[in-house]
Amino acid sequence: MELSYSLKQAAASRLETWISYRRHLHQYPELSHEEFETTILIKKWLTESGITILPLDLPTGVLAEIKGEEAGPTIMLRADIDALPIKEEADVAFASKIDGKMHACGHDFHTVSMLAAAQLLQAQKQHIKGTIKILFQPAEETATGAKGVILAGAIEDVDMIFGMHNKPELPVGTVGVKVGPLMASVDRFEIEVTGRGGHAGIPDAAIDPVIVSSAIVTALQTIVSRSTSPKHAAVVSVTKLQAGNTWNVIPDKACLEGTVRTFEAAARDMIPQQMERIVQSTAASYGASATFIWHSMLPAINNDELATMLIKQVAEKQQLEIVEAEPTMGGEDFALYQEHIPGSFIWMGTSGSEQWHHPKFTLDEQAIAVSAALFAETAIFTSQQVNHTYK
Repeated sequence: MELSYSLKQAAASRLETWISYRRHLHQYPELSHEEFETTILIKKWLTESGITILPLDLPTGVLAEIKGEEAGPTIMLRADIDALPIKEEADVAFASKIDGKMHACGHDFHTVSMLAAAQLLQAQKQHIKGTIKILFQPAEETATGAKGVILAGAIEDVDMIFGMHNKPELPVGTVGVKVGPLMASVDRFEIEVTGRGGHAGIPDAAIDPVIVSSAIVTALQTIVSRSTSPKHAAVVSVTKLQAGNTWNVIPDKACLEGTVRTFEAAARDMIPQQMERIVQSTAASYGASATFIWHSMLPAINNDELATMLIKQVAEKQQLEIVEAEPTMGGEDFALYQEHIPGSFIWMGTSGSEQWHHPKFTLDEQAIAVSAALFAETAIFTSQQVNHTYK
């Protein structure tokens, strides 16, 4: 409890500075792979605290480390740093100064929380066994940032990883933890239906791809209702259907796009096979043809039992309110790290006014101190509990 108390006290004393960091980032948001000024600022703030910056062979993003005095494992804390192409409507004095860009998902909060955790860890190095790495990852919103980090070799020596996402509906001081699936896999599909165009008043001489596409959309809904186990949550959403360019002509082609979300690997493997079968057979039944393209993007967040137990124990020590994290069909490329390293991803309560990606998204900045203390102590505690050979 002594370390918990000292970390929470230190966090409270530095909160005003951290809020100023967050508000600066909020005013100058940068989109995925464009986080150049954000990268410069993070490096500046870390260097001013005496924290070592490690090479990271990427145009944006930062990797830092804090070494303890004893040998031990390598623990990683991860934050995402990119913003969204959304025009801000939040009524705050530090609103975005970049038109059409906004930190509408709270990545500025994530960034400053982990930066703050790093500063707390730097002051408590004597408690660390091994090494704590802090990763400020670019391009989470495009699901490409983690892939680049992994290819750059930044996680090769990491034994366990921790991350979080702000949760507006949870109050500050509350964390959501859960073993197993938390955020869904994310996959994209494209379908092109080819019929035969013609006069809208003479439909018998044509093969209408709009009708075929409509039948495909309806039939795809049976995958979740009749082909997927009721025990496995899944979503198949057709979100785009384009065909034709005028009112009195049946077009030759129609194009559909959408996404599939699942928590279970078995469902993720099965669904594209079922989709292609439905697409091909439905098109053929109308005398049309179709192509089906599947884009595999992200696996589901799948929290390791030990990692989750460790961060939950620290939350208990810090007397935070702990709830069972409610899963979401949203996706997160933190899941790619979990394919290589055991880790845990949690919800951090922020008492927000709106959900993620809303133009009026806000959060309570008091949560920065809560997050910083929690992740700093989690890194220390884990470094003392986990062997380097765990992974």
